[in-house]
Amino acid sequence: MTELEQRRRNVQTALAGGTSNKPKADALLVSSLANVRYLTGYAGSNGLALVTPTETHFFTDPRYALEASQTITCKLHIAKGPLQEAVAGIVKRKKLKKIGFEPAWLNLDQHQKLKDLLPLGASLQPIPGVIETLRMTKSPAEIDMIRKSVRVNSEAYARTLRRIRLGMRERDIAAELDYQMRLHGAEKPAFDTIVAAGVRTALPHAQPTGHRLEENDLLLIDMGACLDGYMSDMTRMAFLGQPTKRVQTLHDAVLEAQLAGIDAVRPGVTAAQVDAAARGVLKKHGLDRQFVHSTGHGLGLEIHEGPRIGKKDKTVLRAGMVITIEPGAYIDRFGGVRIEDTVLVTANGCEVLTPTTKEFVHL
Repeated sequence: MTELEQRRRNVQTALAGGTSNKPKADALLVSSLANVRYLTGYAGSNGLALVTPTETHFFTDPRYALEASQTITCKLHIAKGPLQEAVAGIVKRKKLKKIGFEPAWLNLDQHQKLKDLLPLGASLQPIPGVIETLRMTKSPAEIDMIRKSVRVNSEAYARTLRRIRLGMRERDIAAELDYQMRLHGAEKPAFDTIVAAGVRTALPHAQPTGHRLEENDLLLIDMGACLDGYMSDMTRMAFLGQPTKRVQTLHDAVLEAQLAGIDAVRPGVTAAQVDAAARGVLKKHGLDRQFVHSTGHGLGLEIHEGPRIGKKDKTVLRAGMVITIEPGAYIDRFGGVRIEDTVLVTANGCEVLTPTTKEFVHL
């Protein structure tokens, strides 16, 4: 049995068992493209999957017919009209009654159209998180892809860092990072690359601008690569010149928090406990109010997956999960620091996949 076949079997098992949050269903309509890719390998822009107790049907349009016929290993349907009409046809032919759907990925208009298309006696049932729960734990093949993505990302960073000079614009650096990622094998950045300098580093998700690097600027780079569908994520800090004591103290506090978060990662602890380990260090340094986001997140086929490494997430970490650890502290009109690694939960603790040094680089 291939890995894709096993994934589909796991969904079938989940549908047959049912829980209070995920009731039993005759089928699950998968509309999240990341989830469709997880089950079928399809990487296009228009596809649906319908998982039944005995088989999986994949639907796409004629633009992807040739590619799908060569790669899809489940039941393939090339629809000349709306995909939902083709789905409804299978529901009718297979006499399926209770159709589960992903509520986060089916908007109200799509839901109503599908409801109108279904045969008499068939109904729609929201069943959230079935595939996302399975995706939290990565297979060895997925972990290998993430490792490769991490290496490409770090190499792109290292090569770009050597090219940074005073007077470069934030968007120039972002463009170079994206170019180097692609040059070394990435299909695209995992997200819009973040480059912020000076006081703009206090904006956690700053978009690169025309701001030119000046002497004594703090520089924050948050970047990730997408390689064969799998993501990586890393944030590093640099300084143009010699940092002041205040800047160095801020960096050291965030680094201490990040290392504490990593040290807390192991099977059996909750995501909230990891968050608390990092957050507690920043509180000790009087920076807890300047830490305005969660400590991290899962990643894989999407840059943000479960679990969320946050205050209230009770997800228990398991070996095979891949998460980020990225505490930060942001001070208005001064600047901010964030340090982030991609981390694999292992049987005995964790492994930091990011090879790039966390040393505070002086450019």
